[in-house]
Amino acid sequence: MRTTTPDSPTPRGRWRRITSAAGTAAATAAALVLTGLGTAGTATAASAATATPQTRTASPAKVTWAATPCATPKHKGDLACNSLRVTGGITAFEKQQAARNDVTPRAADATTPSGYGPSDLQDAYGLTSAAASNGTGETVAIVDAYDDPNAEADLAKYRSQYGLPACTTANGCFRKVGQTGSTASLPTADSGWAQEISLDVDMASATCPNCDILLVEASSASMEDLGTAVNEAVELGAKFVSNSYGGSEESSDPSYDSAYFNHPGVAITVSAGDSGYGAEYPAASRYVTAVGGTKLSASSTSRGWTETAWRTSSTEGTGSGCSSYDTKPSWQTDSGCGKRMIADVSAVADPATGVSVYDSYGVTAGWYTFGGTSASAPIIAGVYALAGTPSGGSYPARFPYTAAGTSALNDVTSGSNGTCSTSYFCTARTGYDGPTGWGTPQGLNAFTG
Repeated sequence: MRTTTPDSPTPRGRWRRITSAAGTAAATAAALVLTGLGTAGTATAASAATATPQTRTASPAKVTWAATPCATPKHKGDLACNSLRVTGGITAFEKQQAARNDVTPRAADATTPSGYGPSDLQDAYGLTSAAASNGTGETVAIVDAYDDPNAEADLAKYRSQYGLPACTTANGCFRKVGQTGSTASLPTADSGWAQEISLDVDMASATCPNCDILLVEASSASMEDLGTAVNEAVELGAKFVSNSYGGSEESSDPSYDSAYFNHPGVAITVSAGDSGYGAEYPAASRYVTAVGGTKLSASSTSRGWTETAWRTSSTEGTGSGCSSYDTKPSWQTDSGCGKRMIADVSAVADPATGVSVYDSYGVTAGWYTFGGTSASAPIIAGVYALAGTPSGGSYPARFPYTAAGTSALNDVTSGSNGTCSTSYFCTARTGYDGPTGWGTPQGLNAFTG
């Protein structure tokens, strides 16, 4: 069980462990006040119907968001999802659409998509052609905790909206199982993790529309159950496994590496965290691709997009850092960190430039915009899938390192996610840095063996 306090200092706002319900509520409220879009917003309790524990307040034009309920662990030792859901304001996508159509943008609501869709993500990351022709026969596995009873139906809404091919149980594209592989014995349903599941399956669909999707639901959010679900995903044949959760590092993490994440020939992606500078596990595993987060904005550049490292405040932004326990993989050669450094690559995660998701379990059925590195991890898993099955015995986490410094990656050179004694641990720069790794995809060349 992940129950002990990390030996290394934990950045303020990294509320990934709980000791009591009262303590959790106080810590959550304090963290959300501190992360109020650069100002001291007021954290208030949201209604049970919307299933959002705390919400920021700001002027109507500004984007507001809240951590999804699964970002607060239910039990001591549980891991947390890394997602945030927009609750109001005008998103980057809506501003972009308004500028194109010469109309006044309106605040985000659940009736229509208000975040980036598949065509935006494919264009931003040079995937348009590959997404149209690649991915058939590949399976992207999504590992999350608890059950989303509406996962398949919600996925159908998303794919229909954007003209993606149907992905259903009936046509063999979609499959949902528990951590033992059973399609009948599924975990308890949970509305918070259902939001996370909707985000993950939609983002895998956005980048790899022709891929099959295997949803493996762990019985709980413990590392043991989630790790068992990872093993089951690989056992069922998935060569690409996305994980959008994490927690504070512990000395037992290297044992989890060998038990759950050492799968040669399988690309395993893990979100780097949403609490700003500081290392999380399992992103710190040497066997996974740790995925950081960016702010993605349309621009007049030749690419058409610009990115900076995502940071909202001192307690919210993409995770990064030097692991306290995990061995540095041989392909990682930065000199400032003697152990595993997070992250490897990155993709959009800022909720203000977030992605559209359809969700109906525990919330008003409709369209929501999400952010967090829970978005970037399945995006990168989909990119690996477009690139094709990894060679046997390979560790796909090393693939971006062979393409480092080339046009295969968009080097993110500005922004930071906090303060640190070694600059590149928390500040984007030319070349490798912690918050964004080697950068974001520009096509597939950085994700092939």
